[in-house]
Amino acid sequence: MTITEKNITINSALLNREVTCTLVMPDEQEITEPLNLLLLNDGQEMENLQLLATLEQLYNTNRIKPVLIVAVHAGEDRIQEYGIAGKPDFKKRGSKADVYTEFIKSELLPQIKQQTGINDFEKRAFAGFSLGGLSAFDIVWNNSDVFDKVGVFSGSFWWRSKDLAKGYTDADRIMHSVIRNTTGKPDLQFWLQTGTKDETTDRNKNGIIDAIDDTIDLIKELETKGYTRPDDIQYVELVGGTHDTATWGKALPKFLIWAFGR
Repeated sequence: MTITEKNITINSALLNREVTCTLVMPDEQEITEPLNLLLLNDGQEMENLQLLATLEQLYNTNRIKPVLIVAVHAGEDRIQEYGIAGKPDFKKRGSKADVYTEFIKSELLPQIKQQTGINDFEKRAFAGFSLGGLSAFDIVWNNSDVFDKVGVFSGSFWWRSKDLAKGYTDADRIMHSVIRNTTGKPDLQFWLQTGTKDETTDRNKNGIIDAIDDTIDLIKELETKGYTRPDDIQYVELVGGTHDTATWGKALPKFLIWAFGR
């Protein structure tokens, strides 16, 4: 399978900046079935994630269906654009997350259609790493009419409305409460990854790092909603995994096979 790669630039009126996106897909001549779509936050990390090498390996061993990957490069305002729409954290980070969501829906997706001529995808997924993973989760959670699946690598599920020093409790975690307060159960599937060395912080001193605690607690919120493992939720904990592209790159094939496997 030959993989093609091209960069496009979107002049985003919403974000008030130029957004570079890398489009990665199998050669059109070699596609004999419907394409899938994967949006990827922090697309500028493509090379460090060894995305192309992973795709080649998965296509050559016939492990995944054809997928168009749109790697959206983050801008200088990443810490404001990524987050939870309409709910900045206690330091007011993520103040443009709602605008970024709107960019994805009303500027990026139409532009992809225009560039590729593809209107319909078999499955649509969104994935991200760290804060980009939180962003992907939030966007998918609130737009189950647009997306089917989400992949979160070491997600920033600690994102909270209150500072630790100001009487913080677990109830102050924003994404967990968004899930809790959502009426109904969006038709979605979730893939979540942590590494046992994602960090050393352990707020509640239970011997489990926060990155794992926060992700496990998020899964519990999903299960309370009625989602089940492993049908709706896949959780991957990498022993010795750290908070970096080397670890996420190792987990990437697992995610791609889960999302688009044969």
